[in-house]
Amino acid sequence: MKTTYITLSLSAVLLLGISSCKKGEVASTEPEAYASADSTATIVSDSISSVATMKVKDKQFIKTADINMEVKDVYNTTLSIEKSVQDLGGFVVKSNLQSNIVSENTYNTSNEEAMLIKKYQTENTMQVRVPTEKLGELLTLVNNNKLFLNSRSVNAEDITASIKYAEMEGKRNQKTSENIGQLKTDKDKVKLDDENMAEGNIQKLTSMDTTDNLKYSTVDIYIKEPKLRIAEIAITNTSSIDNKYKFNFIYQVKEGFVYGFYLIQNIIVALINIWPLLLIAGIGIYFFRKRKTAKHEQSKISE
Repeated sequence: MKTTYITLSLSAVLLLGISSCKKGEVASTEPEAYASADSTATIVSDSISSVATMKVKDKQFIKTADINMEVKDVYNTTLSIEKSVQDLGGFVVKSNLQSNIVSENTYNTSNEEAMLIKKYQTENTMQVRVPTEKLGELLTLVNNNKLFLNSRSVNAEDITASIKYAEMEGKRNQKTSENIGQLKTDKDKVKLDDENMAEGNIQKLTSMDTTDNLKYSTVDIYIKEPKLRIAEIAITNTSSIDNKYKFNFIYQVKEGFVYGFYLIQNIIVALINIWPLLLIAGIGIYFFRKRKTAKHEQSKISE
């Protein structure tokens, strides 16, 4: 019994050793076959997630990546990434480079000159597409520009089942078209044929999008500079110019006389426009005073 136990133990150890050796051989020759969409494993040679280069027999994946990192110079890094994408046979979908101003101050250096100081931080939001087989290479080239990597995600969506389903739907659509063709031509047949063709067009469009996404991987890249930059811009001293022309005594006096003259003219014209009212008011005042005078004289006589 003891001999049998020892024999079984040695056999188990031997099998474990063989299994470990085989796993090591497979990992060294074809590690991408064991990668998954949420894998955190990296390839030592280029420090890129194995998801980017993953290949599994009888499986098809749509691969995407999202990178957020800090770089020394956003503008130069943008040019470098765009050139790398073109060299790999890809293209840039979007590149939105902008400088966010943190502060802006003006300092006068003389009566005529001043210096505008801007503190800003440059960033760029990019979206590029590269052939899927070149995704790992692009991620390596982008990674070479980093100062600090904030985050990076690489995803591989398995759409094998979706492709099979799309093929079955295409066959069903074709069969439906053949069945409709056998119907007697009338208004209902035309409607059915039109609906079937519309469904077929949607399936073709979906198939084209899927094929394109399989062929080209989409990579979203956000880069920024870790520190603020300072721009010194020579400008004119506007304060001295404003003070120089803010008040001119002789001109203001002249303008005052002109304004007063026109004001008198406007008053005279306004009075002329309301002469009927002035006439009525004058007559009213005249009769009011005359009546008041008559009453006063009458009161004196009565006394």
